Amino acid sequence: MRMKSAAEFPKDQLPKFDSLQQQAFLELWKTYDCLKAEEEIVFGEFDISSQQYNALRLLKVVAPTPLAVSALGQRMITRAPDMTRMLDRLEQRDLIARVRRDDNRRVVEVTITAAGSKLLQQIAKPIWACHQRQFGHLSEEQLTQLINLLRATRKPEDEPQ
Repeated sequence: MRMKSAAEFPKDQLPKFDSLQQQAFLELWKTYDCLKAEEEIVFGEFDISSQQYNALRLLKVVAPTPLAVSALGQRMITRAPDMTRMLDRLEQRDLIARVRRDDNRRVVEVTITAAGSKLLQQIAKPIWACHQRQFGHLSEEQLTQLINLLRATRKPEDEPQ
């Protein structure tokens, strides 16, 4: 069965979505865009990207132990298309330090610096306030439901291949 094109429907009868799955996807995308816009304002005040923030947070969790660049890349929320360039920027600002392992020169390890830790402290309250604006109107039960639904949505992607 052929699907009608938008031109074949009267303007007031245009279907909004092809399926509930499409509607869910588009609602999620629209929500992400709204949340991301507000987050970028906060990160912009500190001249940092969300990926850089994510990397610093991951490094802070394991500090003072270094983390191999490959392991850092695997733990990132979104895959950095150019991890080296992102780390270059953080290193230029003295927010991280990179070291080659003596036993295997191909492995580069990364640690957060005191300046990187200080930046995370400075950004903590504005990020907390941002999250309150984004999610503060939801109850604890609603937040838990949302978290569980998002995890369930990702489940096929999170399972090992």
